[in-house]
Amino acid sequence: MTDRLLYAFSVFVVPALIALGTVATLLWAPREFVSTGSVALPLHVISDARGTLDPASAVKALAHQADVSRFSTELAETPIWFSFAVPALSADQATFAELPSRHAQTLACWIASTLQPLGQANRETTSGEIHPVKAGFAVRLGDIVQPVLVVCRGTFSGPAQINALAWTSADLRTAALDFQESSGLIGGGLLTLAVFVFVTALVNREWTYVIFAAWLVGNLRLCANAMGWDTQWLDRTIAPEYLQPLRQLTFAAYYLLTGALFSQLFRRELKVVGYGWLLRVGQYLGLALLVCALTLPYSRFIPALWVLGGAGIGALMFLLARLVWLARSRTVLWYVASLSIVLFSTFSDVLAAAFSIKWLSGGISTVMAALSSSMMAAFAIAEQMRAEREHRRQAQAELRNTYDVTPIGLFTLDSEGHFVRANPAMRTMLELHKAEYKVRHWNDYFESGAWGALQALASKGSEGELEMGGAAARGKGERRFLLKATRSNGWIEGSLQDVTERSKAIERLRFLAEHDPLTGSLNRRGVEKAIAAQSEESLPWALAYVDLDRFKLVNDLFGHRAGDEVLKQVATRTRALFAKSFPFGRIGGDEFVCVMGGATIDQAIDCCHHLISALSDAPYQVGNRSFQVKASVGLVECSPGVRVQDALSHADRACREAKKTSNVRMVTYRKGASEFEERAEELRLVETLGRNRLPPGLFLVMQPIMSLSAPTESLNFEVLLRMRAPDGATLPAGKVIVAAEESGNIAAIDKWVMTTLLEWIEKHQASLTNTRFICVNLSGGSLNDEQFMEDIFALFGRYRHIVPYLCLEITESVALHDLENTQRFIARVHEMGGKIALDDFGAGYTSFKYLKDLSADALKIDGEFIRTMCAHPADIAIVEAIVALARNLGMRSVAEWVEDLDTLRALKEIGVDYVQGFLLAKPQESSAILAADSAAGFVRDPEVAFFIDSISDKNKAVAFAYEVAMKAGLH
Repeated sequence: MTDRLLYAFSVFVVPALIALGTVATLLWAPREFVSTGSVALPLHVISDARGTLDPASAVKALAHQADVSRFSTELAETPIWFSFAVPALSADQATFAELPSRHAQTLACWIASTLQPLGQANRETTSGEIHPVKAGFAVRLGDIVQPVLVVCRGTFSGPAQINALAWTSADLRTAALDFQESSGLIGGGLLTLAVFVFVTALVNREWTYVIFAAWLVGNLRLCANAMGWDTQWLDRTIAPEYLQPLRQLTFAAYYLLTGALFSQLFRRELKVVGYGWLLRVGQYLGLALLVCALTLPYSRFIPALWVLGGAGIGALMFLLARLVWLARSRTVLWYVASLSIVLFSTFSDVLAAAFSIKWLSGGISTVMAALSSSMMAAFAIAEQMRAEREHRRQAQAELRNTYDVTPIGLFTLDSEGHFVRANPAMRTMLELHKAEYKVRHWNDYFESGAWGALQALASKGSEGELEMGGAAARGKGERRFLLKATRSNGWIEGSLQDVTERSKAIERLRFLAEHDPLTGSLNRRGVEKAIAAQSEESLPWALAYVDLDRFKLVNDLFGHRAGDEVLKQVATRTRALFAKSFPFGRIGGDEFVCVMGGATIDQAIDCCHHLISALSDAPYQVGNRSFQVKASVGLVECSPGVRVQDALSHADRACREAKKTSNVRMVTYRKGASEFEERAEELRLVETLGRNRLPPGLFLVMQPIMSLSAPTESLNFEVLLRMRAPDGATLPAGKVIVAAEESGNIAAIDKWVMTTLLEWIEKHQASLTNTRFICVNLSGGSLNDEQFMEDIFALFGRYRHIVPYLCLEITESVALHDLENTQRFIARVHEMGGKIALDDFGAGYTSFKYLKDLSADALKIDGEFIRTMCAHPADIAIVEAIVALARNLGMRSVAEWVEDLDTLRALKEIGVDYVQGFLLAKPQESSAILAADSAAGFVRDPEVAFFIDSISDKNKAVAFAYEVAMKAGLH
């Protein structure tokens, strides 16, 4: 009870009594020093701009000037002469004339009637009857009984105001004591407040309040400047030569401190009110003012202060108005009041001098203005502190509520591993009770080694995390928890989440990342990983590629559900056969791969025979249906270090070969086998074409195409691609094309072929008088490449006069893949004068159905029909049908692969228009084409040459007979 009474007395009663006593004293108690005895003296003033006047001439000039009560120098620093009449104020006291201008630098006075010197003074020394008083000077006139006219010469700096006051000695002394009391009250009060704020800021590390402490000192210096006692600091006199630079720096620093304090106090509110650019402009103005303070003289600095300071203060007041309107906080209101008072009181004399506003000069109580503005700024700071403390209290309450309701377990452990506190979620998760905090240890709830793992995690800081299992003894062995922890004040603080379901999902995702969800076996990624791991071993191993024959029929006839069941049973049979000895996976629809690590090729062959039997002998039962599915296997013997893609490619080719060969269920490639090396060479070629945009060694050859109607009069040919290997050998065209298609570089090669051909034709056009068309093949990949199509037609546009020579060959399978696209392509080629031939016609399934939609110029009959037509009558019938179809559709027919004379005779009888093949000529260099007159000129077999000559003679005879008949008919 005693403590509570003493606390209430100290906190409430004593402060209230002090406040009431202070108010009563200010309202009713008399002041100790009341300076009211001054008499304002009218002045006569002239300016001595040239500095040539003496006292006598000045007295004459002043006699003609009008009376003024106050005179503004308007920043002039040239001499000013002024005179005033001092009345006799008391018979028993000396009379003084006070010149209170704090801007006066020098002063000299004379009695006007006798020009008797009264004395001289500056800011360092005085002489005669002139004495320093308050902020200015006073002239002692002694015991006068009648008015005395005094003339003075003075120099001033800054916005000076000249006026004169008459005092008795006693009243002047009282006024001086009042001045000293006021300056001491301001200096002591503001310095004490600044030191208190500064110490408080340092202790609490609140740097905003350091700015406030410095601002209070600036406020003190500005008030001292306004009162005229800024020539002193801590009872020490400042040298006159340093006074003006110090004043300039004070104004500039005070401006910057005001802006900094403003932006720090209201940093959150300023984000709401906007106009951040305006605050930035104000800061730049402050920096400009600081530069002016360091470089300009005082007379020029003052106008800069008015302009820059006025603009900056205007921006600041605008932002304050926005804050008052939008934020409406008490901090803003206190700060607005404080800044308004200090700016008005400090710059009242400046404004009075600048705009000649007389009522502002000396109309503000500097003491009250300084103290009230500082106290209001302190109220603003206190209100800001209260708001921040309230914000922290709310944050703490929210944090406490969040701590209690968050679904994540939060805990604090002591250095021994016992619980200090835990939120409800943590207690529920571990079935922990508050009474057990000091009894239960961390290890009681988690797997073995949990306490050591937690300490290691906490030592890493808050960035790490750890997953650990629950304690089996408490029935949580299957649970998984995610833990984060850090050390704080000797304790360990952290969070705990039950991630059991997430861990199971992650394990499932990890499984699916490398396993096929349908069969449970490895997927392509898992197979490639297993191959890569096996390739690093030094043991012998093999790779088996398994493909199910005619599996597509199961899906097409009975649906994908039946097909999926078959695939599952395939995987089950394979796992049952190999157990876990060999990794096994599905890499395609019905394609499987088995990695036979540690097995020789003979052992792998034996295993694959068993695998074929397991997959092919027994039917697959799906519901009430049974399916018989056969398997083909490609087996390759692999070397350590082989690349994954190479091993899969070798095995894939072996499997495809097994599928093509009748009654052969498995093909094996041993190391060093010709097939193996051939495929390796193909892979190297694919890699070369894929690595380079345009591979080196490409060149063109040309195979003649002979007309059966005029074999010795035409020179048509097909352009074929070749590639020269680094060793000088010429690679087969088929390999180059396949490798280019596999590498995705076929469009670039087709573009090179077309560009090279067009340039060659343009260069040798004069030598190609018997050439009607030149065939060139385009791959399906190029025709489906939009960029290639744009490039190729741009190329045709540059060589438009050459395009009529071209006959572009496209295979019927490519043409029918996208019929509309093919039709557009053919139309554009025809528009530019080119021709189109359908290559390998007859090899597809739907050629006749769609032929009417393709306006081709020629059909090139598939070579498989031509090569065997003399041995199989059915082939002759097919060729006859194609030739008749072409003739009826207005197309030319071209037969490829003509390799014997019998075939040539048969084609002539059938009526084929053109033939091409090794019987006539193999592909030739371009120089041989340019040297020839016709395609028949390349024939070297005498029998074939004789037959061609007979064709030519017969054609000539027919032509002659026709000509004779026509003439006879005409006559």
